[in-house]
Amino acid sequence: MSELRTATLGGGCFWCIDAAFRRVKGVQKVTSGYSGGHIEHPTYHQICTEDTGHAEVVELIYDERKVDYPTLLKMFFALHDPTTLNRQGNDIGTQYRSVIFYHGDQQKHQAELVIERLQEHLDDAIVTELLPAKEFYPAENYHQDYFSTNPRQPYCNLLIAPKIAKFEKEFDAYLV
Repeated sequence: MSELRTATLGGGCFWCIDAAFRRVKGVQKVTSGYSGGHIEHPTYHQICTEDTGHAEVVELIYDERKVDYPTLLKMFFALHDPTTLNRQGNDIGTQYRSVIFYHGDQQKHQAELVIERLQEHLDDAIVTELLPAKEFYPAENYHQDYFSTNPRQPYCNLLIAPKIAKFEKEFDAYLV
Protein backbone atom coordinates (compact mmCIF):
# COMPACT_ATOMS: atom_id res chain seq x y z
CA MET A 1 0.00 0.00 0.00
CA SER A 2 1.40 3.37 -0.99
CA GLU A 3 1.44 6.53 1.09
CA LEU A 4 0.53 9.14 -1.50
CA ARG A 5 1.00 12.77 -0.53
CA THR A 6 0.82 16.12 -2.31
CA ALA A 7 3.51 18.79 -2.58
CA THR A 8 3.03 22.15 -4.30
CA LEU A 9 6.16 24.10 -5.22
CA GLY A 10 7.00 27.18 -7.27
CA GLY A 11 10.51 28.16 -8.28
CA GLY A 12 10.50 30.13 -11.50
CA CYS A 13 9.20 28.75 -14.77
CA PHE A 14 7.32 25.55 -14.07
CA TRP A 15 8.75 23.80 -17.14
CA CYS A 16 12.08 23.21 -15.37
CA ILE A 17 10.62 22.07 -12.06
CA ASP A 18 8.21 19.79 -13.92
CA ALA A 19 11.02 18.26 -16.01
CA ALA A 20 13.17 17.48 -12.98
CA PHE A 21 10.51 15.91 -10.77
CA ARG A 22 9.27 13.63 -13.56
CA ARG A 23 12.61 11.81 -13.12
CA VAL A 24 12.27 11.17 -9.36
CA LYS A 25 11.49 7.70 -8.01
CA GLY A 26 8.28 7.80 -6.03
CA VAL A 27 6.81 10.84 -7.77
CA GLN A 28 3.66 9.41 -9.27
CA LYS A 29 2.31 12.51 -11.00
CA VAL A 30 3.58 15.99 -11.89
CA THR A 31 1.18 18.72 -12.97
CA SER A 32 2.21 22.23 -13.93
CA GLY A 33 -0.23 24.88 -12.83
CA TYR A 34 -1.04 28.00 -10.88
CA SER A 35 -1.70 28.69 -7.21
CA GLY A 36 -1.63 31.44 -4.63
CA GLY A 37 -3.79 34.02 -6.34
CA HIS A 38 -7.29 35.42 -6.22
CA ILE A 39 -8.67 34.53 -9.67
CA GLU A 40 -10.38 31.20 -10.27
CA HIS A 41 -9.21 29.09 -13.22
CA PRO A 42 -6.56 31.52 -14.46
CA THR A 43 -4.97 31.21 -17.87
CA TYR A 44 -1.30 31.54 -18.70
CA HIS A 45 -1.96 34.90 -20.34
CA GLN A 46 -3.68 36.16 -17.17
CA ILE A 47 -0.78 34.95 -15.03
CA CYS A 48 1.68 36.90 -17.18
CA THR A 49 -0.09 40.19 -16.36
CA GLU A 50 0.93 39.78 -12.67
CA ASP A 51 -2.61 40.85 -11.73
CA THR A 52 -3.80 37.43 -10.56
CA GLY A 53 -1.49 36.87 -7.58
CA HIS A 54 -0.81 33.34 -8.81
CA ALA A 55 2.61 31.73 -9.11
CA GLU A 56 3.68 29.13 -11.63
CA VAL A 57 3.90 25.92 -9.57
CA VAL A 58 4.03 22.18 -9.91
CA GLU A 59 1.81 19.86 -7.96
CA LEU A 60 3.49 16.57 -7.13
CA ILE A 61 1.73 13.40 -6.07
CA TYR A 62 4.41 11.28 -4.44
CA ASP A 63 4.79 8.05 -2.51
CA GLU A 64 6.24 8.98 0.87
CA ARG A 65 7.70 5.49 1.29
CA LYS A 66 9.91 6.04 -1.78
CA VAL A 67 10.82 9.73 -1.42
CA ASP A 68 10.17 11.93 1.57
CA TYR A 69 9.13 15.57 1.65
CA PRO A 70 12.45 16.97 2.97
CA THR A 71 14.26 15.26 0.08
CA LEU A 72 11.80 16.76 -2.41
CA LEU A 73 12.46 20.17 -0.88
CA LYS A 74 16.23 19.74 -1.19
CA MET A 75 15.71 18.93 -4.87
CA PHE A 76 13.41 21.94 -5.25
CA PHE A 77 16.01 24.29 -3.77
CA ALA A 78 18.71 22.84 -6.04
CA LEU A 79 16.61 23.75 -9.08
CA HIS A 80 16.33 27.48 -8.46
CA ASP A 81 17.80 30.42 -6.55
CA PRO A 82 15.65 30.94 -3.44
CA THR A 83 17.41 34.25 -2.69
CA THR A 84 16.07 36.21 -5.67
CA LEU A 85 12.70 37.88 -5.22
CA ASN A 86 10.19 37.38 -8.02
CA ARG A 87 12.85 36.30 -10.47
CA GLN A 88 14.69 33.30 -11.82
CA GLY A 89 17.25 34.25 -14.44
CA ASN A 90 15.52 36.12 -17.25
CA ASP A 91 12.07 35.16 -15.94
CA ILE A 92 10.94 38.20 -13.98
CA GLY A 93 7.64 38.77 -12.21
CA THR A 94 5.64 37.66 -9.21
CA GLN A 95 4.48 34.56 -11.09
CA TYR A 96 8.10 33.33 -10.92
CA ARG A 97 8.49 33.73 -7.17
CA SER A 98 9.94 31.04 -4.96
CA VAL A 99 7.10 29.55 -2.92
CA ILE A 100 6.20 26.42 -1.00
CA PHE A 101 2.50 25.77 -0.48
CA TYR A 102 2.45 23.33 2.41
CA HIS A 103 -0.24 20.71 2.94
CA GLY A 104 -0.55 20.47 6.71
CA ASP A 105 1.50 21.30 9.77
CA GLN A 106 4.02 18.50 9.23
CA GLN A 107 5.00 19.82 5.80
CA LYS A 108 5.19 23.36 7.20
CA HIS A 109 7.54 22.24 9.98
CA GLN A 110 9.69 20.17 7.61
CA ALA A 111 9.95 23.10 5.19
CA GLU A 112 10.97 25.46 7.99
CA LEU A 113 13.75 23.06 8.99
CA VAL A 114 15.02 22.61 5.41
CA ILE A 115 15.01 26.39 4.87
CA GLU A 116 16.80 26.99 8.18
CA ARG A 117 19.53 24.48 7.30
CA LEU A 118 19.92 25.83 3.78
CA GLN A 119 20.16 29.41 5.04
CA GLU A 120 23.22 28.44 7.11
CA HIS A 121 25.10 27.87 3.83
CA LEU A 122 24.00 31.00 1.98
CA ASP A 123 25.16 34.60 2.23
CA ASP A 124 21.92 36.10 0.93
CA ALA A 125 18.57 35.70 2.68
CA ILE A 126 16.14 33.08 1.43
CA VAL A 127 13.00 34.81 0.16
CA THR A 128 10.95 31.67 -0.47
CA GLU A 129 7.39 32.16 0.71
CA LEU A 130 5.99 29.45 2.96
CA LEU A 131 2.20 29.47 2.73
CA PRO A 132 -0.70 27.11 3.37
CA ALA A 133 -1.84 25.32 0.22
CA LYS A 134 -4.50 27.11 -1.77
CA GLU A 135 -6.56 26.02 -4.72
CA PHE A 136 -4.39 24.54 -7.46
CA TYR A 137 -5.34 25.14 -11.10
CA PRO A 138 -3.69 22.95 -13.74
CA ALA A 139 -2.03 24.88 -16.55
CA GLU A 140 -3.03 24.49 -20.15
CA ASN A 141 -2.22 21.13 -21.74
CA TYR A 142 0.70 22.47 -23.78
CA HIS A 143 2.55 23.33 -20.53
CA GLN A 144 2.42 19.75 -19.23
CA ASP A 145 5.72 17.87 -19.61
CA TYR A 146 6.85 20.75 -21.83
CA PHE A 147 10.56 19.97 -21.74
CA SER A 148 10.28 16.43 -23.07
CA THR A 149 7.90 17.46 -25.83
CA ASN A 150 9.93 20.55 -26.85
CA PRO A 151 13.62 19.68 -26.23
CA ARG A 152 14.88 21.76 -29.15
CA GLN A 153 12.93 24.87 -28.22
CA PRO A 154 15.62 27.49 -27.40
CA TYR A 155 14.44 28.12 -23.82
CA CYS A 156 14.49 24.39 -23.09
CA ASN A 157 17.80 23.76 -24.82
CA LEU A 158 19.67 26.71 -23.30
CA LEU A 159 18.16 27.00 -19.83
CA ILE A 160 16.39 23.82 -18.78
CA ALA A 161 18.75 21.17 -20.20
CA PRO A 162 21.78 22.35 -18.16
CA LYS A 163 19.69 22.49 -14.96
CA ILE A 164 18.43 18.96 -15.58
CA ALA A 165 21.97 17.68 -16.22
CA LYS A 166 23.16 19.20 -12.93
CA PHE A 167 20.07 17.85 -11.12
CA GLU A 168 20.69 14.34 -12.48
CA LYS A 169 24.29 14.35 -11.21
CA GLU A 170 23.35 15.65 -7.76
CA PHE A 171 20.34 13.41 -7.18
CA ASP A 172 21.25 10.34 -9.25
CA ALA A 173 20.35 7.91 -6.45
CA TYR A 174 16.75 9.19 -6.44
CA LEU A 175 16.09 9.03 -10.16
CA VAL A 176 14.33 6.46 -12.31
